[in-house]
Amino acid sequence: MIFPKPLRRGDKVAILSPSSHIIPERVDGAAAVLREWGYEPVVCPHCKGSCGTYSGTVEERLADLLWAVSEPSVRAILCSRGGYGAVQLLPSLPAELLRRDPKWLIGFSDISALHAAWLQAGVASLHSSMAKLLAEGGATDPCSRLMLDVLQGRFPKYNVPAHPLNRIGKASGMIAGGNLAVLSALVSTPYDILKPGRILFIEDINEEIYKVERMLYTLRLNGTLARLHGLIVGQFTGHRSPDRNGDTMEQMIARMVAPYGYPVAMGFPIGHIDSNLPIVEGAHATLTTTGSTTTLHIHGIK
Repeated sequence: MIFPKPLRRGDKVAILSPSSHIIPERVDGAAAVLREWGYEPVVCPHCKGSCGTYSGTVEERLADLLWAVSEPSVRAILCSRGGYGAVQLLPSLPAELLRRDPKWLIGFSDISALHAAWLQAGVASLHSSMAKLLAEGGATDPCSRLMLDVLQGRFPKYNVPAHPLNRIGKASGMIAGGNLAVLSALVSTPYDILKPGRILFIEDINEEIYKVERMLYTLRLNGTLARLHGLIVGQFTGHRSPDRNGDTMEQMIARMVAPYGYPVAMGFPIGHIDSNLPIVEGAHATLTTTGSTTTLHIHGIK
């Protein structure tokens, strides 16, 4: 894996909208925080645009992204929001371009499709909150500060209370994941990052329990679930729980991975929540679950 260089004071950070359109004031608020941190925000031409549900046409959104990836003075790319649309850019995003001058990609949710492109190219990226949190939480928000730490070269070690459905154990490996619905749609493509041997983290929003179970069955039937090194279950929000069959999301997932022996961390603070902890996609990590604590240590390069 290639890790983008740490940001230095005065570096440019491109803000763009590769998926849905965004409330413009959130872009302005995020830019203000970047300036407060000592960086120079560059709002791309179509970042605040609107074209149906998107921020622009495929060509317009792609032009912003390709410019940010290619421009030497830009050292990080902050995606303003998710929604839907990032997958439309993948066919025109060459891996060699991402490797030529690696930049930190920042975002989550639908941006999981772009994280998959970065990972497929062998470049680490930052699964983290976007413009809304920066605009509303300000420069001192704890999760935003953790994001800043990673951008400056300091990788995190998280300790959170154990969930009752955790499976105790310890595992190391490459950490990768993101929005389960987005990543499930990339299975059997060149951008499939749901691979055996990894510490996988998953989260989602507005997906009912049976739909998540169906996605996990794909990973069970193709052998991925059986051969993970560890599983981190983030926040699944916006669904009916328990469902009509009596399962909560966590109970269903625990049942799906019951035959396997690796550590499982439930209820981890990753996802569509304010306390969305940043994860370095493609980094080497160690996951430890005990009766009282879940620890995730992101080391960077093995």
